[in-house]
Amino acid sequence: MRDGTVARKYAETIFELGLLQGSPESYGDALREVADLLDAEPKFRLFLETPRIDDGKKKALVRQVFGDTLPKHVVNFVLVTIDKGRQRLLRDITAQFAALLDEHLGREHVEVTVARPLDDAARNMIAERLSKVLGKDAIPHIRVREDILGGLVVRTGDTIYDGSLRRRLEGMRSRMLEAELPAGAAGGA
Repeated sequence: MRDGTVARKYAETIFELGLLQGSPESYGDALREVADLLDAEPKFRLFLETPRIDDGKKKALVRQVFGDTLPKHVVNFVLVTIDKGRQRLLRDITAQFAALLDEHLGREHVEVTVARPLDDAARNMIAERLSKVLGKDAIPHIRVREDILGGLVVRTGDTIYDGSLRRRLEGMRSRMLEAELPAGAAGGA
């Protein structure tokens, strides 16, 4: 089985457990904490992922680091990934879990590219309008790229809405170049 498929199965399992416990958001936060530590501390990640290190030592460290701070079921889940040799997938599992949680809560992450930095009011307006258009709670991720000149470009999943000034100007230029000259304009007077 491919790693992506395995990560998805593990994420679905812990997500279902989070739903049964009535706290999928807290499970998501806990998994994010584990993934963040793996990203921030390469030695910790290497320790957990090295096959030569005894699983008992890995599990003892996980209990020591997370035992008092994370939900018991999440700690046990991390221990199971060690038992199954899947701890290297914890970051992928976390990403898959986040996608499942977003779907469950009716949220959609949207990449929004603008020409200039936005203030909070503009960010909120964009989020509200995108939420209405998408029929979901839109979570915009704003990126600034001056080369679009103005307007905005929205990407959600595989769909791109290009409302940039650059695209509009390029379209206008193309239409002008394609326009036929009026009869007699080429011959001069």
